[in-house]
Amino acid sequence: MDNFNLHNLIVQNLSNQEIALSNYKGKVLLIVNTASACGFTPQYKLLEELYQKYKDQGLEILAFPSNDFGGQEPLANEEIQEFCSINFKVSFPVFQKIQVKGQNAHPLYQFLSKKELNGVKSMSPKWNFQKYLINKNGEYVDYFLSTTSPISNRICKQIEALLNT
Repeated sequence: MDNFNLHNLIVQNLSNQEIALSNYKGKVLLIVNTASACGFTPQYKLLEELYQKYKDQGLEILAFPSNDFGGQEPLANEEIQEFCSINFKVSFPVFQKIQVKGQNAHPLYQFLSKKELNGVKSMSPKWNFQKYLINKNGEYVDYFLSTTSPISNRICKQIEALLNT
């Protein structure tokens, strides 16, 4: 993998199809590890609000369900899609459930978690709904802990700055 760029990675959607992250070249990405039974789960609604606000300007939100924290994502992939659609009207892509921490972390989360891969910072997810911001070139920009609202000024200002570059 070309260090410092996530566009070389492949992920799987909920239908088990491979999706190259290079499809998102030229887009600003907010990558979030999600769970359906977490105290932060209502952030799905705020993520959708953020997506609606900026998607036409080039923002994509990529959600990766994970059961790594407190077993808070017990649902199977098809149930996750239904849960997100029915409860939060999510229209941004939700991908297959993956591991986001530890030795078996998905390569995407290895990239997001290790400075030697992303060139910026070592920060593995501390809990569900940690957010990672990626620029249009697939480069790591920043992360936000679960407690940071997706529609916070801090996140919106950084997204706007990246969209305008």
